[in-house]
Amino acid sequence: MALTRPVRTVWDIPREERFAPGHAMCQGCGAAIIMRHLMKVVGKDAIIVMATGCVEVTTTLFPRTSWLNPWLHLAFENAGAAASGVEAALKVLRRKGVIDGSRRVKVVAIAGDGGSFDIGLQSLSGMLERGHDVMFVVYDNEAYMNTGIQRSSATPYGAWTTTTPVGKRWRGEWRPKKDIIGIALAHRIPYVATANPAYPTDMVEKFRRAFEIEGPSLVHVLSPCTPGWRIPTEKTIEVARLAVQTGVWVLLEVVNGRPRVTVKVPRRKHVRHYLRLQGRFRHLTDEEIERIQKMVDQYVEEINRWVGEQAIGPVAE
Repeated sequence: MALTRPVRTVWDIPREERFAPGHAMCQGCGAAIIMRHLMKVVGKDAIIVMATGCVEVTTTLFPRTSWLNPWLHLAFENAGAAASGVEAALKVLRRKGVIDGSRRVKVVAIAGDGGSFDIGLQSLSGMLERGHDVMFVVYDNEAYMNTGIQRSSATPYGAWTTTTPVGKRWRGEWRPKKDIIGIALAHRIPYVATANPAYPTDMVEKFRRAFEIEGPSLVHVLSPCTPGWRIPTEKTIEVARLAVQTGVWVLLEVVNGRPRVTVKVPRRKHVRHYLRLQGRFRHLTDEEIERIQKMVDQYVEEINRWVGEQAIGPVAE
């Protein structure tokens, strides 16, 4: 599938704000940055479908809302299903001439890692498998932050959470992070990408491509959480940037199965620079950090091999 409209440059990001201030999100919340940029990209021609989560509860305190678009809240587990239903209803309304068929209105589903990786995975998979024209955005703060910092399957190896405690025998999360990108790619959808608020122009361009492409798309965005990651409120972007500079978070996009790394890191920093800034990793010994470094090295090597085998140029000029 091809992009339905030409991709614009990063310099014409709309000035209009469609994510209103006055919400109750934490100071330094990565998700707040993500939502603001996302809404600038999708503009008025988008219907937002949002699962229960941090963003939902902090931006819709009755009787106020930060969303200037049509917005639907639903249960934790069914963002994909509800978005599928809205998209199908739009098709019917166009076919019956109830709404203008020449105007393209896109459904944008938003969920955290809990609503995507875990309890919402079946709903997400169904949406992708059926081929609905829906953009799915995962804001990944790597735990169930809204309900008390419990681990999710997106929680990284070694991290402290309230359900992966630290002691002599328990050393935080002992399982590796689930590969949601690999799961999405298994559905053979036209567009999959990772993004990071520390690289806003890269993030905005990926939002645009995911929004403009025809068919299902998924953008997986790292979303630092100041209380859950135990970082100072002013360190959000620094920590997010270090995730890329150390190789913990590789910025890539996959168009019709063909991958490319969008932000290259010529010389990676040691993973300790990323881990030591966060209280959730404060318990790690030097030996445990080296174990994580080896895991990151293997991950980056696998990505480079995969991209090298499928090497392509820019997606759109």
